[in-house]
Amino acid sequence: MTALVTGASGYLGTRLVADLLAQRVGVRAAVRSPEGAGALRAAVRRAGVDDEPLQVVTVSLLADDGWREAMRGVEEVHHLASPMVQTTDPDETVVPARDGTLRVLRTAVAAGVRRVVMTSSFAAVGYSPKPTREYSEDDWTDPATPGLPAYPLSKVVAERAAWEFMADQSGTELVVLDPTWIAGPTLTDRARSSLQLFVAMLTGALPAVPRQRFGIADVRDVSGLHIAAMGAPEAAGKRYLVLAAGPTRTFLDVANLLRERLGSFASRVPTQEVPGEEPPPLVIHNERAKRELGFRPRPWDETVIETAESLRDLGLVAE
Repeated sequence: MTALVTGASGYLGTRLVADLLAQRVGVRAAVRSPEGAGALRAAVRRAGVDDEPLQVVTVSLLADDGWREAMRGVEEVHHLASPMVQTTDPDETVVPARDGTLRVLRTAVAAGVRRVVMTSSFAAVGYSPKPTREYSEDDWTDPATPGLPAYPLSKVVAERAAWEFMADQSGTELVVLDPTWIAGPTLTDRARSSLQLFVAMLTGALPAVPRQRFGIADVRDVSGLHIAAMGAPEAAGKRYLVLAAGPTRTFLDVANLLRERLGSFASRVPTQEVPGEEPPPLVIHNERAKRELGFRPRPWDETVIETAESLRDLGLVAE
């Protein structure tokens, strides 16, 4: 069996590629540039996994070139990639995210792929106001929400487009994971995504943390659920929220935990939030993943501490 992983050189992608290879799954990894191939192989070796069986292809979500060849002989697709567009213009963010997702799905269907498991985001679920902030897989962010930032808008538009496209297809199944804020130990040699905030906290570059409540998803759990969702027959046509065990947290919770557990290494972590109102209660349900995929999420404190320790061990934050 061969599985294609898009966004393979990223924070989540490197973890998933390593996990698949460790399970003796043939992996074809899609990266944006030739430089990403070397970094991906180094990350896989960092996980203690042999990178020799790994196939790497270079394709862009913004162009058709190479996708037909990348899908040849592939039975399963893990779609993690999202175009890297450095802009706050919704049109420049939403259109590439939507079109890139549809490009992957079209070529997967044409190639006869059995199932696509796609990473979306809680941003596609819970970024519209509700009288009570309690969310399940039945909830959707409304693209017409006033003031909705470009990132959550791109996520909900891309996921909606994926479901609408796949509703008219047969033979290829779709499963979507909607993780909350992803943390956990990294295999990459650069601080990406949520790791940048950890670096800012640990180096003292952030004088006060954002006043926000959110769920934490361990990158290892998201990878594991990608594999579980690919194999579970009952997962076809469903979306799953992914987050750590326990209640939602604030950035001040994260900061206090780092100071409590990591001593002098966390001495520069901020001790206060930016001024503002207390964030309202937030409940996010992950029972569907537990019930149907056997999800056993890691505790949030384990995720937070091991994130910081990996940044220290990789030299991304000085002791």
